[in-house]
Amino acid sequence: MAAFDPWSPAFLADPYPAYAELRAGGRVHFYEPTRQWLVPRHADVSALLRDRRLGRTYLHRFTHEEFGRTPPPAEHEPFHTLNDNGMLDLEPPDHTRIRRLVSKAFTPRTVERLGPYVQALASELVGALVADGGGDLLTAVAEPLPVAVIAQMLGIPESDRKQLRPWSADICGMYELSPSQETAHRAVRASVEFSAYLRELIAVRRKEPGEDLISGLIAAHDEGDRLSEQEMISTCVLLLNAGHEATVNATVNGWWALFRHPEQLAALRADRSLLSTAVEELMRYDTPLQLFERWVLDDIEIDGTTIPRGSEVALLFGSANRDADVFADPDTLDLSRVDNPHISFSAGIHYCIGAPLARIELAASLGALLDQAPTLRAAAEPERKPNFVIRGLEELRVEL
Repeated sequence: MAAFDPWSPAFLADPYPAYAELRAGGRVHFYEPTRQWLVPRHADVSALLRDRRLGRTYLHRFTHEEFGRTPPPAEHEPFHTLNDNGMLDLEPPDHTRIRRLVSKAFTPRTVERLGPYVQALASELVGALVADGGGDLLTAVAEPLPVAVIAQMLGIPESDRKQLRPWSADICGMYELSPSQETAHRAVRASVEFSAYLRELIAVRRKEPGEDLISGLIAAHDEGDRLSEQEMISTCVLLLNAGHEATVNATVNGWWALFRHPEQLAALRADRSLLSTAVEELMRYDTPLQLFERWVLDDIEIDGTTIPRGSEVALLFGSANRDADVFADPDTLDLSRVDNPHISFSAGIHYCIGAPLARIELAASLGALLDQAPTLRAAAEPERKPNFVIRGLEELRVEL
């Protein structure tokens, strides 16, 4: 357990050896600093994501007091109102109702129709990076592509989009382990500002509906599918945060992995048929979301250990994706890996609704960079973000 230290720079630089120790040491471990049960193995993580005795919330069944938990501080209320009304933190029947409405925007046909737009935008962004002779891959390509795509789907005007990423980053800070007071303050402020912005935009769309998702949610509500304004706001924020955060980090984590494995990058440059398996392997090899939390709603047992109701389990996606029981040579980056049941997009009822879109975005930016920047290389060793749960880089400087 000593090796697992989510606040240590050495661990954040490379958590995978510590995960190997956890897996070797058993199927479940109690981690005192966060009072969570760590679950490191693929089979258990996969099963628990589908186990209805666990939930993303407990408030559909218990009060904070009944569940043995302290209510969050009153000053954090704007963040919790925003977060707790999004489908990621709801359980059935509310989760089912909202997901059914939103899933209409993410049907295979809808996502496929977005393909040409995504390809054209990726090509344009990469073209600008190449014209500059290099730069920061994070801010030049990785960030603007998925932010623009999800903003386009939601119908957020181009002039307003520059604020989306900072709001999102501040809100996502609360998903780290034991966030600081300053992190909470920033998340609350971003929640208030983002909510106010969306409330105004929804009012505009009520009067002037368009072809976008916000207009679609308003229309569905008017036709009798119940969706409160708060649920609509929370859904839009969730789609924006989830719709780009993982893709941004998968892009830079993936390219940094490729730069450190030049033989794999050379194989991909020589054979574009590897693109689809490469996307899956890069998602597995350095997972953008390392941990997903669940509340234990009814006692469960793992390997003879009873985990009582009221506990919190930390499902270690990054560890599960390196489990030798599931993946041959799990610490090897193999872009031709075909048998790849990674769980980077989660599983069960909370499986990532935008996974097909994320795959298109990742393949588009990867393909455009291979085509237009065949001599791309890292210009400097990147600095990791000081985060554990959402794993990414501060920047990734590249040159041609």
